[in-house]
Amino acid sequence: MWFQWTRCSEIFLEMFDILKCPRGTAIELSLMKLTSCLEQALGDVFLLIGKDCPFLLRDLLASWELSTIFGQSVMDVLRVFIGSPDGLNLRNILWHGFASPEEIPPKYFSMLLLLTVGLGQLLKNYLLQTQSDLVHRPYVSFTNLKELHVFPDLSHEQLSLAEELVVKSSIVLRTVLPFWITALTSFRQHRYAECVMLLLPQLESGLRLLFTTVNNCPSRLITAESSSLYTTFDEMLAKQLSNEEVNKLPLVLGDSAMEFLWDFLNHQEGPRIRDHLSHGEISLNDFPKEIANSLLAFSVTLLGRFSKDKIADIKEDAFLRPLASCANNYCSQFHPIAQLKKQVLQCVKSINLWSGLPVVPNEQEMTGSEEDSAATPCIVMIADVFSLVQVYLPQDVKLPDGSANSLITEMLMMELCRKPVRILFCPRSVLEVTVVLRQICAQCHQVSRQVISTCETRYKQWINKSLRSRQRHNYLRLRRSIKCLSPVFKLILILITLELISICTVCDKNPTEYQQYLKFLKSILQFTENLVTYTSLEKNKWDETLKLTHKALIKIRTFLEKPQMLMQLAK
Repeated sequence: MWFQWTRCSEIFLEMFDILKCPRGTAIELSLMKLTSCLEQALGDVFLLIGKDCPFLLRDLLASWELSTIFGQSVMDVLRVFIGSPDGLNLRNILWHGFASPEEIPPKYFSMLLLLTVGLGQLLKNYLLQTQSDLVHRPYVSFTNLKELHVFPDLSHEQLSLAEELVVKSSIVLRTVLPFWITALTSFRQHRYAECVMLLLPQLESGLRLLFTTVNNCPSRLITAESSSLYTTFDEMLAKQLSNEEVNKLPLVLGDSAMEFLWDFLNHQEGPRIRDHLSHGEISLNDFPKEIANSLLAFSVTLLGRFSKDKIADIKEDAFLRPLASCANNYCSQFHPIAQLKKQVLQCVKSINLWSGLPVVPNEQEMTGSEEDSAATPCIVMIADVFSLVQVYLPQDVKLPDGSANSLITEMLMMELCRKPVRILFCPRSVLEVTVVLRQICAQCHQVSRQVISTCETRYKQWINKSLRSRQRHNYLRLRRSIKCLSPVFKLILILITLELISICTVCDKNPTEYQQYLKFLKSILQFTENLVTYTSLEKNKWDETLKLTHKALIKIRTFLEKPQMLMQLAK
């Protein structure tokens, strides 16, 4: 019962059996589980009196909040074991791949296990005294498993091949072979969290070996002292070394491998597997197979690439070839630029739903005369802007004659979004522009959702004859307005996509030109934000929406005529 405060009592109870018969990698794996679960539980305790839980374990253990609840002497003991480079630092040594199997004495593990029991007893007393309840934060859940399942499911033959490659690979030190073998065994036994817990430190250790070799800095390989920073993924995946020389590891790995590693480990909107897993933010009992499969398959391709012998034979291996093909063709899913492409396609899909919205009887007759007078200026302006934009479409994209609304299709946008954009080590200006473009796209999508919702609601009310006269007229103005808004939004989306294709040219602008460009984009953002307000069910300002749209189109045309857009620079 003294483990219940961790929400992982069954995991802790299994550790007693391991202590009775510690073999192979069992102590190291159990310590990784223990520190992960313990950190998450301590964070929950911190929030009993604190507000923002520290991200780093060392900051959490040094907090006055935990000292208040458990006592300073208890926290000092914890810091000796897992919270400071000046102590044993067991947690970081394990998670960063510095420990070898059977290197950590079982007595340290035993001490932390019993200390967790003591923390449970102290916490119960505190909760009784303060009449408080411990609330657990929800685990991280992955909603994008399809995007994370980037390799075919590993077969028995491929796992057997992996066991051979581990022995032959030049990025695996012989002392850590048992970790790799246990990771593969865990995958076979469907213990996916254990597989990834063992795999990530060894992947880091292997890349550290490669990093120190290609950058000729062997002293960084075994750095795990209190006086020096560890060589971790953060440094290995960076563009430059700490001395500002070019990091050669990205050149050796190639763009696809780098994009995979950044996607799974670093990007804020990605799964950030190592962070979430090591901080105890993922349920160990419900770890997704898709993530384990992708990380293990990617690791297998690295083992094959950096094999000590028969490289040609290995590359032609029938079981390795499909994995290598996936690895070599991987494109980022979670970089801000990749996320923007997804947003654009989702928004186009949403706007295309407008054409299928229900029409009330005789709507055409009731709106026809007003439509000509109110929407015509916008329609003319859309044609003007589209004619200016059309010449900057890639040469392999051919458009038939027609209106902007009919030409800017989902298929066209998909074709444009497939155009490659270099995303590794984007300069700050590129990321700043991407942020604004994403905000514009998000506002457009919000307007689209509001239009769909309002149309459906008002249509039902019309059919049920529950609309007042003013609401009926407002609904008709909405219907008239969206015939103009649809091509406008598609035009904005194609502008976003063309700017994205040429986004690297923003670095060619001088500071003044860059600020003018950013100011223009933010004015378009302001326009879309105003549209969100005007098209809400509460406001319903449809005539004002058309006026606002006409002004925005004039601004876009003026900027295109200067010319200062990125697609014009690229041309």
